[in-house]
Amino acid sequence: MSGAGVSPEGARDRDAAGRPRNARPRDGLGRPLPRGVAGQARVPDDLLLPPDESLALAQRLLDEGRPFHAHEVLEASWKAAPPQERDFWQGLAQLAVGLTHARRGNATGAVTLLRRGAAHISGYAPADPYGVPVARVVADAEDLARQLGRDDRARAPADTATLRLRP
Repeated sequence: MSGAGVSPEGARDRDAAGRPRNARPRDGLGRPLPRGVAGQARVPDDLLLPPDESLALAQRLLDEGRPFHAHEVLEASWKAAPPQERDFWQGLAQLAVGLTHARRGNATGAVTLLRRGAAHISGYAPADPYGVPVARVVADAEDLARQLGRDDRARAPADTATLRLRP
């Protein structure tokens, strides 16, 4: 994060403009690590990509088993989206958070976020914005949520805790 500084113990990290930023390093699933430890590369806080590029990058990150990072990409698109698309991007970001919870072993959180994300995007099914096959993504997210809820697994197998956002 360019311009971010570490605040005194107990204070929030802030960027050069004074906005709160978390400068702590993170592991591959987005969990904070102690300061001074090498973490995974982060998605820049000011990332702004066109929708097609955002979806392509998010899918690449999902395919690499990095759903937390995909969430960050999708969240940036959500924040920059026109009002009529915000639920769509928010829902996609929530799906990625659900996958993050699944990979972290939090089946309850995964089920909740997968269902919430699916509900947010379901209304976009007739349009399939940006080539996202919404009905299929919703069905896949619901199937994964059912599997996680039924199996009550402490951890979803890595190959099932993913989604395809585009064909």
